[in-house]
Amino acid sequence: MTSAQVDREQVPEEGYERGLGSRQVQMIAIGGAIGVGLFLGAGANIAKAGPSLIVMYALAGVIIFFIMRALGELLLYRPVSGSFAEYSREFLGPFFGYFTGWTYWLMWVVTGMAELTAAAIYIHYWFPSIPQWVSALVFLVVLFGANLISVKLFGEIEFWFSMVKVTAIIGMIVIGLGVLTFGFSQAGDTAAVSNLWAFDGFFPKGVGSSLMTLQGVMFAYLAVELVGVTAGESADPEKTLPKAINTLPWRIALFYVGALTVILCVVKWTEFAPGVSPFVAAFAKIGIPAGAGIVNFVVLTAALSSCNSGMYSTGRMLRTLADNGEAPGVFRRLSSSKTPAFGITVSVLFMGVGVVLNYVVPEKAFGYVTSVATAAGIWTWLMILVSHVRYRRGVVAGRLPASSFPAPGGSVCSYIAIFFLLFVTGLIAYDADARVCLYVMAVWAAALWIGWVVLKGRNPRITERYGEPELEKVG
Repeated sequence: MTSAQVDREQVPEEGYERGLGSRQVQMIAIGGAIGVGLFLGAGANIAKAGPSLIVMYALAGVIIFFIMRALGELLLYRPVSGSFAEYSREFLGPFFGYFTGWTYWLMWVVTGMAELTAAAIYIHYWFPSIPQWVSALVFLVVLFGANLISVKLFGEIEFWFSMVKVTAIIGMIVIGLGVLTFGFSQAGDTAAVSNLWAFDGFFPKGVGSSLMTLQGVMFAYLAVELVGVTAGESADPEKTLPKAINTLPWRIALFYVGALTVILCVVKWTEFAPGVSPFVAAFAKIGIPAGAGIVNFVVLTAALSSCNSGMYSTGRMLRTLADNGEAPGVFRRLSSSKTPAFGITVSVLFMGVGVVLNYVVPEKAFGYVTSVATAAGIWTWLMILVSHVRYRRGVVAGRLPASSFPAPGGSVCSYIAIFFLLFVTGLIAYDADARVCLYVMAVWAAALWIGWVVLKGRNPRITERYGEPELEKVG
């Protein structure tokens, strides 16, 4: 057995409790596909693209499925917690593992800020006198406490949060179809499928404007890869992970494409505005008693669900980095409940910056953090795809064992997804408001490079962590 094989067998999830059952992993996967990007961000995107936003969600959904099948093949080749960093480290080199681990941590920290901001906005719906930053702080503290107790509690909270979201969206679709079919409610007179093209066409602002929404659409899909982080704590990853990934297409078709199609048929697109959840607005238009309030509660749980997931994943990613000597060793410690408590605590302190943003610039806080989260998420997805391409080369050459869950089409779909993500990055660079996130990422990259130079100076062996795995002959 080579030293590289020995290292890879000492997987970073050692010591974790495999406390996530199939029921919880399935709901974590579903919950990851339904977040604040859909519930809140879709309002601004509808205003920009009109009904054509449906096509953008469908197009991006296909790419997300390609990414997840690539990740699924890697996960069943070697299921580890902190998977993205580990695969980047193995197939692209230690620096890429280090960079991806820290960047994924950043993505979830700023996503947590976005979710706290959204949650505070939803509370403002009922209690306009409560400052946004107060609500954000309260939610931060409550979820922090839950994450410290145990992974089982995290999984249970996420299960019920996701159950609320799923039930609500299905209910919205059923009610919307009822309005369209039977014409009841205050929206019955104007609800019609023709609303999809009756107001300046299906692409009312042009194809270019529709494409510019892809950056916001991709933010809505952030967190679908969270199922990969659960690999080290799943009771039966060989069974639960493929099932969670293979159900992704119908989740996207139902929760994104289906829900938006019904809403845009019931309420004409010109009535939606940025900063307002299209789901809340649609129920208010339908006129169901307390309907808008109920939906506001649902979207609140969606925001808290995503923030809860962020706390879970950041602690695990910091521990993976510490396992590889790329973060302070204190992050390796597990609490008595087998949670990376110190890593979670530090991550929550950084999420607290979101509370400050809600105090200083409450009207811009959501836009700032979502653009940075999207850029960090695109990097993570690119690393998954490039790692998959490198892995497939190793399998074809007979240097690596085949996965029990191969991606359809081999590397072809991964190449298509890579091109698409680079295209979206170009759109971000073109958008004057969004490109600030690229400046932030440039500063982040420079900071990580300096950190890497310091790490190499202290421990030169850090660059040889896994050697060159593709040179090993299998068989």
